[in-house]
Amino acid sequence: MKGLQVVTLHNGRFEECFITVPAAGDETPAQLMERLEAYMSAHPELRIVRQDIFGQDMDSQTDHATLQLRLGKPEWPVTLIGQGNGAGCPVAGVQVHAVSRVAATPLVLGGRVIGVAYEDDDARYCELGSLFARSRRKSRIDQAREVFELIEEGLRLADMTFGNVCRTWFYLDNILEWYDDFNEVRNAFFKERKVYDGLVPASTGVGGSNAVGAAVIANAIAIKPKNPKLKLLAVPSPLQCPALRYGSAFSRAVEIDLPTQNRLYVSGTASIGPDGRTAYVGDVDKQVSLTMEVVRAILRSRNMDWRDVTRAIGYFKHAEDAPAFGRYCALNELPLMPAIIAKNDICRDDLLFEVEVDAIRFTG
Repeated sequence: MKGLQVVTLHNGRFEECFITVPAAGDETPAQLMERLEAYMSAHPELRIVRQDIFGQDMDSQTDHATLQLRLGKPEWPVTLIGQGNGAGCPVAGVQVHAVSRVAATPLVLGGRVIGVAYEDDDARYCELGSLFARSRRKSRIDQAREVFELIEEGLRLADMTFGNVCRTWFYLDNILEWYDDFNEVRNAFFKERKVYDGLVPASTGVGGSNAVGAAVIANAIAIKPKNPKLKLLAVPSPLQCPALRYGSAFSRAVEIDLPTQNRLYVSGTASIGPDGRTAYVGDVDKQVSLTMEVVRAILRSRNMDWRDVTRAIGYFKHAEDAPAFGRYCALNELPLMPAIIAKNDICRDDLLFEVEVDAIRFTG
């Protein structure tokens, strides 16, 4: 369908669909959602398990109900992430993960759907979204701690623990004011839960406002293997040092080794050199180039490439820099990727760009 990028894959006995709807020109959020609704209406067998909306200007008068699919009672988490700094486009795009031919169970916490669980013969899967502290009057640090505890509560509803988490996202309001504090909270929680003794999740941490006034909003994916052949492992970056070395508790990437496919979650990646320092300060094109080279090296280390990408998000600190992504892709003749370009602060003031990708390669 025009205006959508759809990747449909067979995963064991069920089918899954990754839908990316990038904003086109000056269209309104309602018009963008109409395109997504049209696709979903044409595919009634699909069941949404997570919906993320990027770029919504939280200072606008847009009716947020318009941004959610009007296909009945909401039975999946919807995460809305706004601008990271200043004004910008009203919406950058929407990404949806949907499944079919498998039972999907909504996870309800405090009267709100915060996730969906589903399973096949190989594993039980859980996707959580739009998790934020119940009281936004708490300090940022206390809100961050509560978000990790809420992830645990959601996982318990799916009969899982934090040890099953393979991917996280944290969208911090005014990230540059307190990212170090957030990392201290995450590090302490991981030590308490002995996360460092197992798999440290891949992760993205970027700035972004939100409609509820929370200090941080989180998403997470967890997988509980049922098949002993299913493996989850952290993947290092050939061109960067481990993020743990400079105090950020996440793996550069995490691979899910399924019987018929390898699935790779590449963390939010930016222009950081092997020494852990920001490279090419002030030069957005060089930062984009290095970042993309780093991601491609990770993909290639797992026998993958850009053609295997199922979902991508490019975050730019400044909206006027956004064309740099297209310039890089055109210059290097990259295939069209299911990507959204959003305007969000990165975790360092001198970083201008960050990108995350998911990729899948079939093995049998």
